Amino acid sequence: MSRAEQPSRRTVLAVAVAAAVAGGTGPAAAAGTTADADHDEPARLVDNHAWTTYGDWRAGTAQGVRAVAGKRPGVVISAPAGTTDYTDPHTGTTATWEYATWTSPVHRLAVPSTEVIASWNAHTPAGTWIQIELQGTYSDGTATPWYVMGRWAAGDGDIKRTSVDDQSDDKSSIWTDTFAIDAPATGLRLASYQLRLTLYRKPGAKNTPTVWRLGAMGSDVPDRFTVPASTPGVARELIVPRYSQEIHKGQYPEYDNGGEAWCSPTSSQMIIEYWGGRLTKEQLAWVDPSYADPQVCHAARYTYDYQYAGCGNWPFNAAYAATFKDLQGVVTRLGSLTDLETLIAAGIPAITSQSFLKEELTGAGYGTSGHLMTVIGFTAEGDVIANDPASPSDPEVRRVYKRREWENIWLRTKRYNASGKVVSGTGGVCYLYFPACPTPRQRKALEAVGVR
Repeated sequence: MSRAEQPSRRTVLAVAVAAAVAGGTGPAAAAGTTADADHDEPARLVDNHAWTTYGDWRAGTAQGVRAVAGKRPGVVISAPAGTTDYTDPHTGTTATWEYATWTSPVHRLAVPSTEVIASWNAHTPAGTWIQIELQGTYSDGTATPWYVMGRWAAGDGDIKRTSVDDQSDDKSSIWTDTFAIDAPATGLRLASYQLRLTLYRKPGAKNTPTVWRLGAMGSDVPDRFTVPASTPGVARELIVPRYSQEIHKGQYPEYDNGGEAWCSPTSSQMIIEYWGGRLTKEQLAWVDPSYADPQVCHAARYTYDYQYAGCGNWPFNAAYAATFKDLQGVVTRLGSLTDLETLIAAGIPAITSQSFLKEELTGAGYGTSGHLMTVIGFTAEGDVIANDPASPSDPEVRRVYKRREWENIWLRTKRYNASGKVVSGTGGVCYLYFPACPTPRQRKALEAVGVR
């Protein structure tokens, strides 16, 4: 996030916004899109599905992998299906890898979707990495190609974790981490999908990646400049560590020009440490010892997407969180502040994505074309308590934002930027990090917002 209003490299909703602009860009057009703002949405607009159990892993199609049981079931390489060469586009290095694959059953979306975002949780020891792909069927019966949703490793010594650009057919495209229907106004939707997981390791090695969670969030959120107001319901504040991205300005500019852009990993690190995740001195030894909060530098390095050239790849942040012992991470969309209150009541904070002009969020003191912050609670009046990493210092990170303002900048899908142009909003995107074995209360809250 930059404190100034700047063009965003995330273009997930660009085509949908362009279609809306074609129909009119003035206030009258905007008013037309908000005609339903006074009415509650009739149904949830998100389908979040994941494969996590031993039975789930056994149900997929395996080529060289096997399911493992236990406290945290997953899949590992058993006998490799073959070898392949991979040329890392960010280093130019070509290496040979053994590989094995697991392909999910077809998941029919309860919400035929305009967008799909995959999430995964995995352990990738040195000498291993994974690739996640998606293939779907459109509502007209035709199929998408196999799209690469990410090439990922927890470390950066074997490959450079990366999204893949320039993936498209005549109906959909991949925008960094998001599958998107090119022209949702036509009524075309993704009706179902499969995910394919490829596990890689060095030839002859005995170690293997382990994948514990694989899934995707499909959604069909209508174009909207405003959303209905929710009624306050919970007054509670969670005690979450406070870290400022701003104190890292200029540090490690090879990771998206330094801390000024590190809202996502800074937010991730706050929530990881809320759940007890800690980095060792050995893990932090690479960081300049004169830097405060070295764990934030670490989070930036290990969430960095070498193609996107930033630390804001949503699934990469969730996957980073899950490298900490007994944590899960997913990317989803929520429908209202009531959903966030349900989570906060169960002790689960959330990381939310929003964009706004300076005057649209009282007390922020900046405008942004894309910013992540953590929601840690609600006041007795229903206002949002956030740990906002775009703060001058760690003690100043805790902020209270007006409920109605915050709700709208987070949940809308369209807005006007500083130049008066119609641009995209995230439509309620958030990261949720939670225990691998949630308590009954935590599990109930997660299920209530569509996460299992």
